[in-house]
Amino acid sequence: MTILVLGINHKTATVALREKVAFSQEKRQQALQQIQQWELAQSAVILSTCNRTEIYLHNKQISPDETQEWLDQCVAWFAKIHQLSLDELQSCLYLYQNQQAVTHLMRVSCGLDSLILGEPQILGQVKQAYQLSEEYYQQNQQSFSAEFSRLFQKVFSVAKRVRTETNIGENAVSVAYAACSLARQIFENLKSLNVLLVGAGETIELVSRHLLRHGVKKLMISNRTLSRAEALVAKLDRGEHIQITGLDQLQFCLNQADIVITSTGAPHTLISKEMVKLAQKQRRNAPMLVVDIAVPRDVEESVSDLDSVYHYTVDDLQNIIQRNMDEREKASAQAQQIIEQECVDFFEWLKVHQFSNLIRTYRDNAEQARQALLEKALISLQQGEDAEQILQELSYKLMNKLIHSPTQAMSNMMKTGNAKGLRHFSLALGMPQEQEYKQ
Repeated sequence: MTILVLGINHKTATVALREKVAFSQEKRQQALQQIQQWELAQSAVILSTCNRTEIYLHNKQISPDETQEWLDQCVAWFAKIHQLSLDELQSCLYLYQNQQAVTHLMRVSCGLDSLILGEPQILGQVKQAYQLSEEYYQQNQQSFSAEFSRLFQKVFSVAKRVRTETNIGENAVSVAYAACSLARQIFENLKSLNVLLVGAGETIELVSRHLLRHGVKKLMISNRTLSRAEALVAKLDRGEHIQITGLDQLQFCLNQADIVITSTGAPHTLISKEMVKLAQKQRRNAPMLVVDIAVPRDVEESVSDLDSVYHYTVDDLQNIIQRNMDEREKASAQAQQIIEQECVDFFEWLKVHQFSNLIRTYRDNAEQARQALLEKALISLQQGEDAEQILQELSYKLMNKLIHSPTQAMSNMMKTGNAKGLRHFSLALGMPQEQEYKQ
């Protein structure tokens, strides 16, 4: 039995190539169907995000001698479904089997393999990929591997444990999130505050989403181009909480703002010390947080000289982010220990599960042998043959059938010097233990 992961990610491939191997919903269905047709696996899960595409396969029927041929078939299929040459994929494709594959899946789900260390969104994406595969197999009246299902349930519990027992997701590691974290540290409750955002680019969009999630009372977006600010508000889908103004009304907005976060491409400063001083006079020197993410700066550096004004620049945020990254690195080491422990636990379960199937098969074979010998004996009795001789022959043949496999197993253990296995056998048979030879 083999568990395999085949994929590319942000570390191994360019954005252009990652786009080529992404799976749409329709293509995912096609891929799962082809995996069955090509007999590549009993079960498969396809994870496709902007930063990675990975196929997780579970094949119960691959022997060690067949492994390389099977791996080649998997790679050939992956290239074919995306209409790419093997040369294009060769340098950026990775393949992990069994323990390496399980460890990789756990690392991915815990955010240890993400572009931003510890980011939580990937776990939801892994869960969705698993659910989509389960639905596909159910709809097509095919069984999803019990071992594979157990693996993914284990992965989800490991990710939860890592989040609970480490600080992997506790510290801000993006500029937008760091800015919002500062706001939450300075003001206990954001719900009663007015926030002014200057600019309408990607960073301001991320800041807006964080702030709205924390329930800010009022959001003002001031931008040179009103149409761009309107487009941003449309994306956020929370227009009732957002006021749009031009830069000509910046002073009016400052007079109301508890928090100011700026990120524009303006070539000169937009907010002077005098503007903030006037705003503070209107606000009776209530605490104001000013976060200037822009390069070049949007806010005069001397603003930090004013009483009750907390002024941070992009350099300050980068220092915070670096400290937080260091903390996440420490947490990732703890997470890796948890993953290693849980990976061993999963494979111990898998061994026991496989042996439970072995026991069931052994009992079924014994029952088949008993039935076959019993039928022959009954026929002989019906033909009037000697009953005692028939019973003697039945018991002798049945004994030989039942002890043949264990005798072979013990013989192999003796040849290979497997003393531990022989001790277990003798204990199971109730035989007295030989004293170990001592020098």
